[in-house]
Amino acid sequence: MTGKVVFEPINRLPMIRPGDDLAALVYARLQDQGETLQAGDIIAIAQKVVSKSEGQLVNLADIVPSERALQIAPIAGKDPRHIEVILRESREVIWVSPGIFVVETHHGYVCANAGVDRSNIAQNPDPALTAPENNPQHSENEWLCLLPKDANASARNLRQRFKELSGVEVGILINDTHGRPFRMGGIGTALGSAGLETLRDQRGDSDLYGYRLQATLTAVGDELAAASSLIMGQASEATPAVLIRGLAMQVPEEKDRGAEVLIRPAGKDVFRYPPGSEKWRN
Repeated sequence: MTGKVVFEPINRLPMIRPGDDLAALVYARLQDQGETLQAGDIIAIAQKVVSKSEGQLVNLADIVPSERALQIAPIAGKDPRHIEVILRESREVIWVSPGIFVVETHHGYVCANAGVDRSNIAQNPDPALTAPENNPQHSENEWLCLLPKDANASARNLRQRFKELSGVEVGILINDTHGRPFRMGGIGTALGSAGLETLRDQRGDSDLYGYRLQATLTAVGDELAAASSLIMGQASEATPAVLIRGLAMQVPEEKDRGAEVLIRPAGKDVFRYPPGSEKWRN
């Protein structure tokens, strides 16, 4: 780390649509803000715009809910079609209760609703698509956004594109907001990354008094995601990307495992199966 770390918002990106060159749009806004990318910079990008650019969108009008979705919907308090989309994105149901639907996604994330989200989604995300109803909050033509199919691959592709545009190597962090079982409020979480350290193993390092650390693993990727999310905001801020400068965090390509190293294996997750959840497990 240098003496100064900067988190700079990248503002006023255009509305992202399927097929957009996201890296080029972010880079253009950086240039408009008078910034030049430097080797070692990190670009944090909101999952939502990555998913939009990759076309990870589903129209509820195309969804027929399964029997299981029809059973879960009234408990979770969601449209059965929405539940069906979540089930299709999941490998296991962890918990269902009024207003809460927690699953493990096919990627391995344990989160509410498999990351399937309605917020900040234009209800005609592609101009060639049918226009929405007048009330998009409960429209028959409602669109949902899914997580990227492979967030680490998305990050690698963005990193390569930024190198083509700028000529320098940068790190990429794709973040999303997840809740936590024992704390109120959502917090930024690293879904995917490329070119940076996301889990720092400090076991064996000495503290100020010479004690050797025994179990210290630092979720650097999540810490950066949380700080970036604070700048991005959650509502109408229109700041889906953040430039992070001043952290020496790049890792050799052969050691770059992306953000998957942050996923706790199920066998070490002691809070995974709360009493009463058996009914909904796969």
